[in-house]
Amino acid sequence: MSNQAQNRHQAVGLSDQQVLDMFYYMVLARKIDERQWLLNRAGKVPFVISCQGQEAAQIGAAFALEKGKDYLCPYYRDLGVVLVFGQTARDCMLSAFAKAEDPNSGGRQMPGHFGSRKLNILTGSSPVTTQVPHAVGIALAGKMQGKDLVVFTSFGEGSSNQGDFHEGANFAGVHKLPVIFFCENNKYAISVPLKKQLACESVADRAVGYGFTGISVDGNDPIETYRVMKEAVERARAGGGPTLIEAVTYRLVPHSSDDDDRTYRTREEVEEAKKQDPILRFAAYLKEIGLLDDTSEKELLERVQAEVDEATDYAENAPYPAPESALTHVYGA
Repeated sequence: MSNQAQNRHQAVGLSDQQVLDMFYYMVLARKIDERQWLLNRAGKVPFVISCQGQEAAQIGAAFALEKGKDYLCPYYRDLGVVLVFGQTARDCMLSAFAKAEDPNSGGRQMPGHFGSRKLNILTGSSPVTTQVPHAVGIALAGKMQGKDLVVFTSFGEGSSNQGDFHEGANFAGVHKLPVIFFCENNKYAISVPLKKQLACESVADRAVGYGFTGISVDGNDPIETYRVMKEAVERARAGGGPTLIEAVTYRLVPHSSDDDDRTYRTREEVEEAKKQDPILRFAAYLKEIGLLDDTSEKELLERVQAEVDEATDYAENAPYPAPESALTHVYGA
């Protein structure tokens, strides 16, 4: 074990327990996701939008925020982020099965459309990037009210080409708002590869045009992602304005359960990317520094599996919404 490896998480202010908690959340997100794919293929849940491959970026970022104070405007893949902020495996399964107890929408929204007033998670919408100007609006309100809050909004690299992103970034830059734009660059906007999306080298390069810091980080490394996010959060709280963070990741599975990624990327490319699976990499790090061994890893996996099993059983047997509830909150002419 090298001193460099031993001190890497401590050097950025993370305790031994915190990095173990990070690993737990990464595994939990992965196992919920894998279970939902199985349920979908069995015809039990209608749709899955996956976080596999992006867990390190999401959980590293979420750990730098303050629950109960800061706000999330996540995008549909951000299972890891919302788990850290307080959603549970049971919540996620209730959403997948569209049951009445689904805390996001009472079974109304598609899976991946997170929302919780008590957890400061803004309800998402299907059109991509709409959460970005909303995040900027929350940041503006917080600044006007003198509140010590930071707003986190995330999106894929394809969304960075939408007008919502550019208008939100421009407004946030002009007004020096406490908002962090977190781009999870997973290399594909559904089927469109990165080289056909951007003329610049990286999404982070776009920040300079709006007058604030842009930084690209290895999104397969939760510690490095946390470090960059922590700096961005501190800058925002101190009145230094926004930051654009590009977390470079890779989507290990199709865009969604309705997508066939074999039509636009080779199996060899995907298999090569799996060698950098963030969960495998982080487990190796924790073992190298002596915080994890085969026994404790097995115990954690069993604990997570039991949690996912219980959540699945509960959600599958929970009641659906009453049909007449479809008319609730719908306005007539």
